[in-house]
Amino acid sequence: MNQNPTPTQGPQAQTPQQRTVQVAMPNVKPYATYIILAVTTLIYLLQVGLPYLLNADVVTALGVKDDVLIRAGQIWRLITPVFLHASILHIAFNMYALFIFGRGIEARYGHARFILLYFLSGYAGNVMSFLLTASPSLGASTAIFGLISAEGVFIFQNRKLLGNRVNRSLMNLVYIAGINLLIGYSVPGVDNWGHIGGLLGGLIFAWFGGPRWKLEGFYPSVTLVDEREGHGGLAGTLSVLLFFIPLTALGWIWIVH
Repeated sequence: MNQNPTPTQGPQAQTPQQRTVQVAMPNVKPYATYIILAVTTLIYLLQVGLPYLLNADVVTALGVKDDVLIRAGQIWRLITPVFLHASILHIAFNMYALFIFGRGIEARYGHARFILLYFLSGYAGNVMSFLLTASPSLGASTAIFGLISAEGVFIFQNRKLLGNRVNRSLMNLVYIAGINLLIGYSVPGVDNWGHIGGLLGGLIFAWFGGPRWKLEGFYPSVTLVDEREGHGGLAGTLSVLLFFIPLTALGWIWIVH
């Protein structure tokens, strides 16, 4: 973190020198990330295990994104797919991404705002899929893509404090998102509209509700403050809902695919 100290007053004032200031980062344990990871893993085990007992994958049947059933009133299917996965590789990839991105984002967002970001990104991705593809879909990747775009927005909005690593970090995120979208277009059965919707949902939430840091105080006593703490979650939630609820309604009356 960089801060320019106030120059000394009077004729002997010297040109202020840029000084590196060590500021304590938010110390939030990523409990929500671990809970989501554990619950999602448990649900996958039920997906795998219950068919041996019931001769049917009841969990998937009740939660997968299915356009016909959503139009019949089963609106929860715009959220529940984030808990469901099609294979061990599918869940392993998504939970690894959640572990990598989720812990740092939760530390900056706090538990409640992180949970809102995650599930609203998943909702946004499933709404986009609902509008633009007829195929059933499932997976946490809608929410994971939301985390990726939210991380990019955080870096961009706090670029003055984050210093020289901003451009490299943003390019890395663009590369990660781009490669995964390209893979989605080249592999059959991947719901790329869901990924794009998740990216958009996370971007909107973070732009209006993500942490915006500023430094308060004077060297050497400097505090890192989030200007949106206390209202960011509400602002981000309303922004996503105002954008995606009309699209959800559109899905009932206008079938694009």
